Amino acid sequence: MATARKRPRPDVVEESQAECPFSVIHPDPNEKEKKTKRRRQESEDHPQPKILLQASPFSPMGKFKDPNNTMDRHYQVQPYQKWMDMTRYNSFVLNGVKYWSEGFIFVANSSTIERQKNPGEALQPRKKSDDDWVARILEIRASDEHHVYARVYWMYWPDELPPGTQDGKKLVQGRQWYHGANELIASNHMDVINVVSVTAAAIVNQWDETNEDDVQQALYWRQAFDVRSMELSSAELRCKCNRPENPDKRLFCCSNEDCKKWLHDECLIHEALLNTFKRLGTDKPHKPTPVKEEDTGEGAKRPLSPSESGAAQTAEQSIDVKPEEQQQTIKLADVEKALPAIKAENTSVSVAEPKRRGRPRKSEHADQAAAKPYEGLFEAAIHSDLSPPVLEITDLRESVTGGDKSWTEPLQCLICGHEIQ
Repeated sequence: MATARKRPRPDVVEESQAECPFSVIHPDPNEKEKKTKRRRQESEDHPQPKILLQASPFSPMGKFKDPNNTMDRHYQVQPYQKWMDMTRYNSFVLNGVKYWSEGFIFVANSSTIERQKNPGEALQPRKKSDDDWVARILEIRASDEHHVYARVYWMYWPDELPPGTQDGKKLVQGRQWYHGANELIASNHMDVINVVSVTAAAIVNQWDETNEDDVQQALYWRQAFDVRSMELSSAELRCKCNRPENPDKRLFCCSNEDCKKWLHDECLIHEALLNTFKRLGTDKPHKPTPVKEEDTGEGAKRPLSPSESGAAQTAEQSIDVKPEEQQQTIKLADVEKALPAIKAENTSVSVAEPKRRGRPRKSEHADQAAAKPYEGLFEAAIHSDLSPPVLEITDLRESVTGGDKSWTEPLQCLICGHEIQ
């Protein structure tokens, strides 16, 4: 198994690295036009390399700061003439598997090769970026079955986001809290690889965050990374905290037809625990609402029934919750073109957000550990299997006696206050 080259290109080529004599540059087309005017007298036998435009195959739902940003890139493959002299193909076959242009692929890297060389070693915790790289094929060219190359756009694992990446108003690095385990980030980082480094075909879907029934079962992407501006496209904001959604965690939708906002489960728990701490503090026990009992004494009075005058109506009607229907996930359509396929022979090729000065705003309480006074005193969990769902709060204070140590409360919308059904 051979590896591909990817950001940055090493000065020394490893033995296991697949040979690839091509590289990609991104010249300024305006500068090229000026130079062409000065070279009009050049011989037709030595035409100037053309600057080509790669239309981006990715259209993120989110936005960049520049609303006109399409992620399209001008490029040249060098050596230019050697690349252009090769035949262009619509697909290639490697180890009996056919790979198509516009399809996604897994590409071996040094980490995956090292794990294959030492299968008996104890598994160490590793990041997603230690797995095979993922790329989208843009173009396939070959001079013969031993020399087959693919021009690709790299998909980034969130762990690979470089320092200085702009995510909204923040400068970040690496995986953010809202990135899911199987999430990728589309990019316009272009490269040329030798196809012998391809390990398998990949299924990568685009996740439409506006479609709440779009559940992803495979790899997916929602954001795009423009390597020119080091900027991430925006993600859909949710909840009262106005932060993105982590698809690996639960969201609860407010059942109020006038609200219908989606809420993070951790935000619902945080608000409930904060209210519990405000009510009970560090020393008050939780006591349920007392219920009057009948007394056999002469002056005893039985509780009034709801039908009698003076009785309070305490019970609320319940509402049946209908399960949401799921739609099929978006799948990449196979691209069939008229160009022929070529068979390739496999050769054995031996930041976190910077600290802010001054007093934090109240809206930042969810991100500030100091704004969780209930830690170590109370904990809570949401029972979504019940209808309606409820919060179970547990009292961890050993020094407090009397009262209940565990109780349930209704789940309330953080925006409209409506009880979630």
